[in-house]
Amino acid sequence: MDELRTSRFSSRVPQVLKNIPWARVIIWTALIGMVVFTVMPLLFMLTASFMTSRQIVRMPFNWIPETFFVTNFLQALRGNDGSWIFTRNILNSLFVATTVAITTVLIASITGYGIAKFKFKGRNFVFMLIMATMMIPFEAIMIPLYMVTTSFKMQDSYMGLIVPFLVSAFGVFQMRQYLTTFPTEFLDASRVDGLGEFQIFWQIVFPNCAPVIATLGILSFRGQWDNLLWPLLVAQSEKMKTIPLYISKFAEEKLTDEGAMMAAALIASIPMFIMFGALSKYFIGGSAVYESRKG
Repeated sequence: MDELRTSRFSSRVPQVLKNIPWARVIIWTALIGMVVFTVMPLLFMLTASFMTSRQIVRMPFNWIPETFFVTNFLQALRGNDGSWIFTRNILNSLFVATTVAITTVLIASITGYGIAKFKFKGRNFVFMLIMATMMIPFEAIMIPLYMVTTSFKMQDSYMGLIVPFLVSAFGVFQMRQYLTTFPTEFLDASRVDGLGEFQIFWQIVFPNCAPVIATLGILSFRGQWDNLLWPLLVAQSEKMKTIPLYISKFAEEKLTDEGAMMAAALIASIPMFIMFGALSKYFIGGSAVYESRKG
């Protein structure tokens, strides 16, 4: 009884705070501050990409460009050496990040479904073993993984960039937690109708996991899109490097100006904005759906 009263009281607290004028002011001020803190670097990158280096370093900073210096984007794509290697690096990052996102979603969803809905001996042990791998930092296995990659002659290749990240323990955990709440009655009814296990998964389970699939896909894509450490070890040739390596090298060159560097960063951010915009309704609603199904 006491726990019930406590839960009811805690559920009424947000509504009570909304009825207090000063509390609403504090909440809205905090929200606006968080939005400004988040959007400010993006706005700076956008405006600075159309400015010259002199305009960028001028104080106070003028948020509206005096003239839109669009040659920054041409300089970013062409590079200081005029090799146009940035376009190849963009394609490399797109291929690697997309492949890893697709395979992560497929393997994690199948594994999570098996652990969540099939009872077999050692199921909990297998799940805990998968979870234990999340406790190991990547830096601890980076050198052994690099040695394995070298021994299989996957260095400086797409295989070397993709294979170590085909499976995600976090993805398995996320899919398992989501599928635990999936109604078992639907699966039993499908078996009665004569559907096989693969048909049940592909036709019933997988389509109904859109929110968690979108969330996992976005996180997996972003993780590889921003990955700098592993491509730095594996990719030696310029044609196999990814966007983070190009931007790092581009920023270190003496002839690079700040406007072109901001343009390169803006171009590298466009695919993530497109992907998030296309899947935002699933990504934002994923946690809400998961919480409602838990309740």
